[in-house]
Amino acid sequence: MGHHHDHSHGGHQHHSSGSNKRALLISLFIITAFLIVEVIGGFLTNSLALLSDAGHMLSDSSALFLSLIAMFFAARKPSAKKTYGFYRFEILAALINGVMLVVISLVIIWEAYQRFFAPPEVASLSMMGIAFVGLLANIAAAFVLMRGDYKNNLNIRSAFLHVLGDLLGSVGAILAGLLMWKFNWYIADPIISVVVAVLIMLSAWRVTRDSVDVLMESTPASIAADQVSEALS
Repeated sequence: MGHHHDHSHGGHQHHSSGSNKRALLISLFIITAFLIVEVIGGFLTNSLALLSDAGHMLSDSSALFLSLIAMFFAARKPSAKKTYGFYRFEILAALINGVMLVVISLVIIWEAYQRFFAPPEVASLSMMGIAFVGLLANIAAAFVLMRGDYKNNLNIRSAFLHVLGDLLGSVGAILAGLLMWKFNWYIADPIISVVVAVLIMLSAWRVTRDSVDVLMESTPASIAADQVSEALS
């Protein structure tokens, strides 16, 4: 009975993996293209909030990239030497990704700390414009991911949550721009940056914790959940 259940599930996964790959690829392209725009815009407008949002976007695009690699490797057959297939490669990459994001967050927080005492001027209108385009890019990516196998695929769901978090980062940058433009309240820039940096830290912590869990051979959350639902049904 269990074997049969597995079989049909595999068929379903194979059917939707094409659309999942496509969804991940399109959203990766949207996010990465905008990430470049935001980094350039952050330096030109002197906005730390934009740069930290770009850091968040980097966390998204690397998460999307890892999910894609995971799908690509998961499709390959396990060999005699690599009995797990190539799943561990994705875990290793996720671990490196998590550590990198923590470093980015710390750099942003340090820079924000310096700016708290003497907030520099920021080209707030241009900054808002760029952040608004970022918001649109995130909405587009979220929409693409929702059209993938959002309910059943853990990769797609985590990518979607990343993009959602990033959407908040863009909203934050727009808010900071508004406060600076209306009230010359330049301290809004470092404040929002710290908030976004903390968001990046949280997602980095999750990625790192999950990958360490797998490397330590804990039961994967998805398997544990599957077993619970099987027991209940």
